[in-house]
Amino acid sequence: MSRIGRLPITVPAGVEVKVDGSVVSVKGSKGELNHTVASPIEVSLEADTLTVARPNDERASRSLHGLTRTLISNMIEGVTRGYEKKLEIVGTGYRVQAKGSDLEFALGYSHPVNVSAPDGITFAVETPTKLSVSGINKQQVGEVAANIRKLRKPDPYKGKGIRYAGEVIRRKVGKAGK
Repeated sequence: MSRIGRLPITVPAGVEVKVDGSVVSVKGSKGELNHTVASPIEVSLEADTLTVARPNDERASRSLHGLTRTLISNMIEGVTRGYEKKLEIVGTGYRVQAKGSDLEFALGYSHPVNVSAPDGITFAVETPTKLSVSGINKQQVGEVAANIRKLRKPDPYKGKGIRYAGEVIRRKVGKAGK
């Protein structure tokens, strides 16, 4: 039995969960999320707990068991608390500024780089070198943050670029002088 998959999910107060066949809908104070559960996995709702079960011990069922439970748990946490990724910009002249709901980066290119916010994602610029990406969908928040980081990956020689807050960049030595 999957150690993660067999754990029940408690539904907190203020969160409404509907299980309609293979579609699980979660509605909370921050928004609403839906997930279609893969075919062999079954989700049942009793009182204020959700349980995820698998019909057999086939490899596909075992691999989807814990995944499904974690995805539903992440949806419940997303509509109650939400998710946030913080990013830092390191480098002389590198900065970000908010243009409405979008971001404009100066990253050492000959032109500014604009990033527009997809639906369900909000950007917050704390300082010209610190920003945060927040939303209710964990996967979407992580993907948008990764795409922003991809604009100028941290350089292993000087450490310049966009990095996650708290990320440690392994530095390389570079050329030895005479």
